[in-house]
Amino acid sequence: MLKVGIIREGKVPPDERAPLSPDQCAKAQALLPVQIVVQPSAIRCFKDEDYTAQGIALQEDLRDCDILMGVKEVPSDWLIPEKTYLFFSHTIKKQPYNRSLLQAVIAKNIRLIDYEVLTNENSERLVAFGYYAGIVGAHNALWTWGRRTGQFSLPRLYESHDYAAMLRVYQQTALPPLRIVLTGSGRVASGAAKNLLDMGISQVSPEEFLTQDFSKPVFTQIHAEHYVRHSDPGHPFDKKIITGMAKIM
Repeated sequence: MLKVGIIREGKVPPDERAPLSPDQCAKAQALLPVQIVVQPSAIRCFKDEDYTAQGIALQEDLRDCDILMGVKEVPSDWLIPEKTYLFFSHTIKKQPYNRSLLQAVIAKNIRLIDYEVLTNENSERLVAFGYYAGIVGAHNALWTWGRRTGQFSLPRLYESHDYAAMLRVYQQTALPPLRIVLTGSGRVASGAAKNLLDMGISQVSPEEFLTQDFSKPVFTQIHAEHYVRHSDPGHPFDKKIITGMAKIM
């Protein structure tokens, strides 16, 4: 049976996230021939007892694990030789500040599976900023604006037990007549739009946004055809041409 260890985050400042939640660990053990153990952590967003409540054992020494999973870079002196690791190493772009980490991975004969380079058959990343990143990003943008202007106050999203608790905060928060432009239509933008709507901010078309006045907070979502124009006025916008040029570049 394969043994997987969830490692304690060691990067400074430490990341509070976990590669697998207690529920996910329990489901994996129930459906797959795998045993999962968790290295105790005082800073992880899930408490140690959250894992033990799901039947996941705590284990400090992970040297008997086949696979070790984390989130951010693992300190070089924490790496266990001859193991398979999964984490964001931030080395794929030849980042100089992590050169020593990659050198340690090679020296210790470690198989590194970097989340950043996991792709599907269409070469699309499997682990990347997505829907929930958009929710957090939109919230943080409004949190920052409220702090800067003093017009309203929002708690940090990570301070809430769950999103339902934040929805109750939104219902009690009176926002000024803000005008917000959201760009894109991908996973992140979809999450951001969801969050703005949950805040009670109305969505309007780009045309309405440019031509009308509003006494309430509104946002509009624009796409490439709204802010990209061919240098020759005689050529209309064509997203396929832009996408092809981006791949060439």
